[in-house]
Formats: sequence, C-alpha cells, structure tokens
Amino acid sequence: MVNGIINVYKEAGYTSHDVVARLRGIFRQKKIGHTGTLDPDAVGVLPVCLGKATKVCDLLTNQDKVYRCVMLLGITTDTQDISGKVLKELPPESDEEKIRTEIQGFVGEYGQIPPMYSALKVNGKKLYALAREGKEVERRPRKVQIHKITMEKTELPRVTMEVSCSKGTYIRTLCHDIGEKLGCGACMETLTRTKVGDFLLEDSLTLDQIEAIKAEGMEHTVLQKVDTLFWQYPEAFVKQNCQKAIENGNRIGAECLQQRSMEWKQGPIRFYDAAGHFAGIYEWNEEGQDFKPVKLFWEKD
Repeated sequence: MVNGIINVYKEAGYTSHDVVARLRGIFRQKKIGHTGTLDPDAVGVLPVCLGKATKVCDLLTNQDKVYRCVMLLGITTDTQDISGKVLKELPPESDEEKIRTEIQGFVGEYGQIPPMYSALKVNGKKLYALAREGKEVERRPRKVQIHKITMEKTELPRVTMEVSCSKGTYIRTLCHDIGEKLGCGACMETLTRTKVGDFLLEDSLTLDQIEAIKAEGMEHTVLQKVDTLFWQYPEAFVKQNCQKAIENGNRIGAECLQQRSMEWKQGPIRFYDAAGHFAGIYEWNEEGQDFKPVKLFWEKD
C-alpha cells in the first residue's frame, strides 16, 4: 500500500470525489481521501492522502487556504456563481474606491450563511439536494475568518481578488455578500485554490501527470511523507530494544529514548524507531512518567 500525501491540481469538471476515484484506479488501492471539497467548476490545489496518511485528512482540511477568484458585479444567481440561474441583474457599481472599501470590510471574522447549493447537511439531507427540489431551508450563519483580501485587478464589472481565509469559507458566498453590500449584487465567475497549508499551486500535479509518474514507478518522487506535516515538533528516536513497544503503539518509557531532552515534556513529539521509521505523535504523561501516543502513523517500509 502506498502511504503519503500528493498535491493534486483539480481540473474543472471533476468533483473532489472524482479525483479520489481516479487515484484509486491509478494506485490500485481503496484507502484514499481528499482534504476539502472543491466545486466542479473550481480548479487548483487539492491535497489527497493515501494509505496511512488518511489519518491526517482532518488536519489538512482544517488548514487555512488561499484562493484567487474573479467576482462579477451586477449579477445575482441562485448558486452564487456564474453557472447558476440568474435571479437579478443590476447596473454594476463603478466606483472603484467604494468597491475596495466594501471588500476590505469583510476582512476579519464574519458570520457567513452557507449557500443552499452546498454539500452541508440539514436533518441528514445535503443542501444542494434540497435546492434541486426547489426547497430552501433556514441556515445559521457560521463564523469564518478572512485573513486578507487583495484586489489584484479591476476590469469592471469584474474584480480579481486573492483571498486568504479559514476553513469552511465559501468564496462564492463572499462574492455574493460583497455584491449585496454594494447594492448591485455579484457572483463568482472563476475560482482557483492556490494554497492549502504548505501545499502550493505551482507544485500541484494533474491526474494525467500523476498517472504517467506512477506508470514509470516514480510515485515516491511526488508523495510527501506524513511526518513533514509535523516538522514544528521535536523528534525522538527509540532504542532497538524497545522496538516492539513502538510497533505496537504502546506507551514509551523515557529509558527507551536514544537521547533525552527537557523540551520533550513541553508538547507533542515526533517519534521514530531506531531505523528512522516514523511511528507517530506522542506526548509526555507526567502521571505515568512515560510518553503516550496521540496519533499513530506506523510507516515501516
């Protein structure tokens, strides 16, 4: 089984689930998961976890993200993007300074109402399924954090923006809300996700590229190992005579460590066996005077 994280460039027309299905065929394994839904029309960075790396899917989903989008002023649609049914069309706002001011007003925390055309569930049913039935249900605002918005280009009625934000932010809803503030309405015309955590657009690979790399037996060159997500934590190596304990995910006594450091008692630690295989994340347990596993990723070759 292949273990690791691959930075996929999701192309237009694919759902995030389509990407996973294609990768299951390429790598011939079922244990694969994506780290955050992108709409079919959107493109860009989609980290995908394979094998034991699926344990960090939630961690990557929670990472901050950066998007580049084109907002089209003057048009309001039912999906909040250009693919939807036009509900309202008004003359677009032409005052660039006013546009800039209203856009910057969304920087910080704000309560964003999720769109009906989304995969969120209400009473066990996805919102987009209800929307397709012509139903609309009440949605509670969710707190999202907009870290930064940069207006890269203004060619009215289009505004190109780079948005850095927290997980759970709908960029098409942000465009819609900006349009409401301006009084002319707006929708999202295009969307590219350029960054998820440390995964960048310029390093991403299309599915065809990944398939070609796999056919050459070079997939190891594009797979990021799980432990690279935890470089901020100190590392510890276990002695050979404690190999069974770490393989079994047991608590590890301090006497099992090749070297000792007080900083290990101050937070999470990356644990490796004597040969350098990543075992998982451990923390010091003061009561038991040992290290207890927090999350295990045994990846012995």
